[in-house]
Amino acid sequence: MGAWGVDTFDNDTACDWAASLEDYEDLSLVTSALQTAIDESEDYLNADVASAALAACEVIARLHGRFGARNSYTESVDEWVRAHPLVPDDSIVALALEAIDAVLGKHSELRQLWEEGDGNAAAWKQSVESLRRRVAGEG
Repeated sequence: MGAWGVDTFDNDTACDWAASLEDYEDLSLVTSALQTAIDESEDYLNADVASAALAACEVIARLHGRFGARNSYTESVDEWVRAHPLVPDDSIVALALEAIDAVLGKHSELRQLWEEGDGNAAAWKQSVESLRRRVAGEG
């Protein structure tokens, strides 16, 4: 899976997605990642698409000042957020929450991989739920 931890940016896919964010001045990459995850979730949500969607959710939370883990893996996103003080509207927040539901849903490969993994599924789910609260503005 290319993951070394349970936080959003503790995997190769999310870090690669974050690096591509620097090519954008708006939230189009964010909304695209969210919408792709939602669209795929009706059949089978690929783990890489799910990881990118969670990274996009992190951007939304951070733009609202609700940072999660801050480390070398989040540095490119944190710099982008500082350089682009955008305010995601309610429709983007709703899209992010729907994407999180998809990532945790029954058709999510990422959820399945964590459940079949080394016993960190509960910690991963807790991390995603924390992200949901930060996106929703619940503490």
